[in-house]
Amino acid sequence: MTGVDENFDPRAIQDKWQARWEELNPFAASEDPADERPRRYALDMFPYPSGDLHMGHAEAYAIGDVSARYWNQHGFNVLHPIGWDSFGLPAENAAIKRNSHPSEWTYANIETQADSFHRYATSFDWSRRLHTSDPEYYRWNQWLFLRFYERGLAYRQGGKVNWCPNDQTVLANEQVVAGHCERCGALVEKRVLTQWYFKITEYADRLLTDMEQLDWPERVLLMQRNWIGRSEGADVAFQIEGRDEPVTVYTTRPDTLYGATFFVVAADAALAEEICAPERRAEFEAYRETVQRETEVDRLAADRDKTGVFLGRHAVNPVNGERIPIWASDYVLAEYGHGAIMAVPAHDQRDLDFARTFDLPVRVVVHTGDADPGESGVATPGEGELVNSGPLDGLTKTSAIPRITEMLEEKGLGKAAVNYRLRDWLISRQRFWGTPIPIIHCEGCGEVPVPDEQLPVRLPEDLRGADLAPRGVSPLAAAAAWVNVECPKCGGPAKRDTDTMDTFVDSSWYFIRYCSPDYAEGPFDVEKARQWMPVDQYTGGVEHAILHLLYARFFTKVLYDMGMLDCVEPFTRLVNQGQVILNGSAMSKTTGNLVDLGEQIAAYGVDAVRLTMIFSGPPEDDIDWADVSPSGAMKFLARAHRVAADVTSAPGAAASAGDVELRKVTHRTIDEVTRLVEAHRYNVAVARMMELTSAARKVIDSGAGGGDPAVREAAETLAVMLSLVAPYTAEEMWERLGREASVAKAGWPTAEPALLVQESVTCVVQVAGKVRDRLEVPPNIGQDELERMALASQKVRSALGDRGIRKVVVRAPKIVNIVPA
Repeated sequence: MTGVDENFDPRAIQDKWQARWEELNPFAASEDPADERPRRYALDMFPYPSGDLHMGHAEAYAIGDVSARYWNQHGFNVLHPIGWDSFGLPAENAAIKRNSHPSEWTYANIETQADSFHRYATSFDWSRRLHTSDPEYYRWNQWLFLRFYERGLAYRQGGKVNWCPNDQTVLANEQVVAGHCERCGALVEKRVLTQWYFKITEYADRLLTDMEQLDWPERVLLMQRNWIGRSEGADVAFQIEGRDEPVTVYTTRPDTLYGATFFVVAADAALAEEICAPERRAEFEAYRETVQRETEVDRLAADRDKTGVFLGRHAVNPVNGERIPIWASDYVLAEYGHGAIMAVPAHDQRDLDFARTFDLPVRVVVHTGDADPGESGVATPGEGELVNSGPLDGLTKTSAIPRITEMLEEKGLGKAAVNYRLRDWLISRQRFWGTPIPIIHCEGCGEVPVPDEQLPVRLPEDLRGADLAPRGVSPLAAAAAWVNVECPKCGGPAKRDTDTMDTFVDSSWYFIRYCSPDYAEGPFDVEKARQWMPVDQYTGGVEHAILHLLYARFFTKVLYDMGMLDCVEPFTRLVNQGQVILNGSAMSKTTGNLVDLGEQIAAYGVDAVRLTMIFSGPPEDDIDWADVSPSGAMKFLARAHRVAADVTSAPGAAASAGDVELRKVTHRTIDEVTRLVEAHRYNVAVARMMELTSAARKVIDSGAGGGDPAVREAAETLAVMLSLVAPYTAEEMWERLGREASVAKAGWPTAEPALLVQESVTCVVQVAGKVRDRLEVPPNIGQDELERMALASQKVRSALGDRGIRKVVVRAPKIVNIVPA
């Protein structure tokens, strides 16, 4: 290939610049008070140390590194830290298998990944490195837990929880995906246990309203809105025959109350057992046992046959006094609202399916113009005019809801209400490798917080191997010397809480700890957190759209309320990367559908792998490694390197004396790449760099050689821009150009406005999708004039022949597409 440097040796360049960067330390964030540069905080979701880096890491950290390096080039004081999310089940399971302590596996993997990150040329400030399994870190998990506890945001309560039978631990609702454990895939069961919770529901409204501040992908915001699930409606009191206290149900459609023809209680709710008539108890208990074996996903499936049992009791509809039968069923969840619903079969499909199964009445109370649901089997949930609804007849939904709510309030039978899908965050886990919960249980004093001066409550070091095997309770319960302590209040015998915290607690505030990772007086230096927070750009996978991001937002709001932060949102902008797949499928060791990152780097070099990741498409798109070309990326880098090597003009040569057309290409590239990087269109930015390389090569090969100052300008511009995606090659180019390292601090080039003016633009004219002509037109040409020119083209007229024109699509000044009739 013309202009390719056959002596380009990626491995030698990598070895050389790794050593140089260790000396230069170009990416340390400055804490010097005299440093007046504006600050930027670039953050990547920190890795879990389960083996070496893989292809997914290669993509995510290449994308995040583009922004961090770009901001460095623009003269910002950039914080770009790294750490490890190092507690969790994989380490514990590895320790059981190897008869070792989880820390041995964890920290060995951390060192392996750290070496790989160094080799991968990520622009981290290594002085801020942290590991969440260090006592110096989890001490502050415990301190924060105690502050939450003091504020009523941490509490212990019994109730039904999600239980993973494989990992032998409870799971938060967010960690159950389609009825299965998010981590191991086992079918989740329901158990009644006493557990620790964080009261995230207290922040539900703020978690919703503050989304207006976020520059996040809309799909992530939608997922969070749906998970929080705020709805407005009414609480309605139904009197139950034989029960003194009424039962409250929540409904978003109180306007349909006159259409309630039966009442349904969740089969596994305590209420169902309480109100069940004696003669129905045997049938009910058998049914409840069946329901308890079902997953929540199965119970909510729309296409399931409806099942249930009549409880032998009736409720009284508060608006018309009608007695309606009470049923227990699996399609109502105990956790939703109050665990019971009024069933309006004409206007709710699940209620209608149930009514048709058990031959219950169907009464239309909203006339929508659709077929009668009782006959069609299709409910009509839409809006219309109310009928069969007494004083509400003739009203629309919009006016009927406040009217019926007012009527209920006047009679003391209901009130306006807001409901949430969100439930409090269950944080306790029955496993060893996590942060011990800093509570002591005393028979006389109850729950006693561990005094701050006794923190951290360290994990015992003598448990290993089989000691850690899952047993339904935490392995810590067997560590008698650790469990049995004196009560901090009365001095009597007491026991430590043996559960550990969900590892999502670790990742809910780690990004603030980076601001002052060695601070010993609190979880972070409040002043330094105020200087750096919030994070300007957070890069990571969309799989964390609910769990991690929601919890981090919650923590940030609590810390704001405690006066420790000035921001209410942790991450201003979020960039999600897609997956790296192979032949259309996710990579997997088991199926053999796997590409090894180390092998790719050995074959093509780090820069070629990074460039391939960036050039393959927009950050959010998946990358199919079968469809990309790291060898092509390596050839381009060799070609760019050769451009720099061929430059013979001296540094500082006046570019204005050089080739004007090349200078125009260079400055248009600066302008376009700047805008493209700002818009995260990194793949298109790389394409522009490739075009600049070709333009410089053309001038060099035309006879002018590398002595033209315009070639130097192009090569230096290319080196600075390539430093975002191919730092080793860029650094070597910069040195070849006689410049001092590091190119990462060279400063972003500025486009000269005079060189951006285009005298003409090439417009492509297509007929039926095929290019038929190219027209040189003014860059500011209007659409009508461009269309006239295209239709006047002899080549276009020949291509059309006798056919008419159905439509003309004009995208001035660059394209005209003519669709024949």
